[in-house]
Amino acid sequence: MAEHVCPWWIGYLLISPLRRLLQNPEKILTPHIRPGMVTLDVGCGMGFFSLDMARMVGPEGKVVCVDLQPRMIKALVRRSTKAGLAGCIDSRTCSKDSLCIDDLNGQIDFAIAFAIVHEVPDPLHFLQQIYRSIKPEGAFLLAEPRGHVTNNTFRDTESTAKDAGFAVVENPPVGKSHAVLLIR
Repeated sequence: MAEHVCPWWIGYLLISPLRRLLQNPEKILTPHIRPGMVTLDVGCGMGFFSLDMARMVGPEGKVVCVDLQPRMIKALVRRSTKAGLAGCIDSRTCSKDSLCIDDLNGQIDFAIAFAIVHEVPDPLHFLQQIYRSIKPEGAFLLAEPRGHVTNNTFRDTESTAKDAGFAVVENPPVGKSHAVLLIR
C-alpha cells in the first residue's frame, strides 16, 4: 500500500517512551476502546498503539495489526509476546495493493491509522478497505503528522474519507498531528 515507506529502523524511534509525552496512546484511545472489542491498527509499525489497544480490549478482544514491513511485524510480535499480550494480537503483513483484511468485513469496532495515509499511493482504495472492515456505527481515528502533511492535504484526506463512505464526527486534539474521528 505504500508509495513512500518510512524506513523500518525508524520504528524504534516511533516506540520511544518520549513519544508518549505528545501522543499518549491510553489518552487517545480510551474514549473509543472497551473490553471485548475487535480493533484494527493499520500501519501498526512496532506496536506503539497496538500494545495499549491489546490491554484495553483484554483477553476477550482482539487487535488486528497490519503493516507493509515484515521487520515491523516481527518486532511487534516480539514486543507483544514479552508484554504477555500476544494472545489478543493478530499480526499481518499487507501488500502494496491490499491491506489483506477482506476477511474482516463488518467485524471491526474501532480502527486507527496513524501517520499512514500520506504514504499510500491510492488513499481512496486504502480508506475503502478500512471502511468495509468496520461495523455499522464503528469508529475510525485517522491522524497525520503536521510536519509531513499540510492543512490543505489533510482536508483532502478528510474529503477522501467521506468519499469512501465515512462521516466526520469531530477533529480531536492529538499532539503534533491533524486528526479526525470518523464513523461508518
